[in-house]
Amino acid sequence: MTSGELRPDEHHDGERFADAVFDEAAAGNCLFLDCSFVNVSFRECRLRRCRFTDTTMREVRIVATDLAETTWQDVTLTGCALAGVQAHSAQWRRVVFREGKLDSVNFRGGTFADVRFEDCLLPDADFSGATLHRVSFGGCVLTGADFTQATCTSVDLRGASLGIAGGLGSLGGSTIDSVQLLALAPQLAHHLGLTVAD
Repeated sequence: MTSGELRPDEHHDGERFADAVFDEAAAGNCLFLDCSFVNVSFRECRLRRCRFTDTTMREVRIVATDLAETTWQDVTLTGCALAGVQAHSAQWRRVVFREGKLDSVNFRGGTFADVRFEDCLLPDADFSGATLHRVSFGGCVLTGADFTQATCTSVDLRGASLGIAGGLGSLGGSTIDSVQLLALAPQLAHHLGLTVAD
């Protein structure tokens, strides 16, 4: 499929999107079932309330696009780049992000269940107010991540490089390793109001 062929409220079942460019496409409330996206670009698109189920994405670029209130279930994104994406209040269930870059993505108020981030770069990822259940970040680099008022249960941060800009106190319910604990110690002390003096 090529640019301009996405429209609102459409159902796409078993379709393959390859080498396509979608600029400023307005295609909210669509269903993508058992679809694949390969080398596809979305720029400044409006995809609010779309549903992605049993779908794969590889080498997909999504820039300045509205993905708010979308639903993702049984989806794998490999080598994908997201930048300046509005994905607040989205639902993510059994989703894998693998070897991608998610730059300044707004995940605020989202729900994550059984989600894996594997070897991803997440600069300035915003998880404020999100609910994370059985989420892992193995091999990821988080820089400036915000977890303010997030709810974490069975979140596995081991093996990730943690740069937490906000919401350190919301990480209760998460697992970290001893190396991460040492790196976070100054922030934890500050958060607890502790004075460290020898």
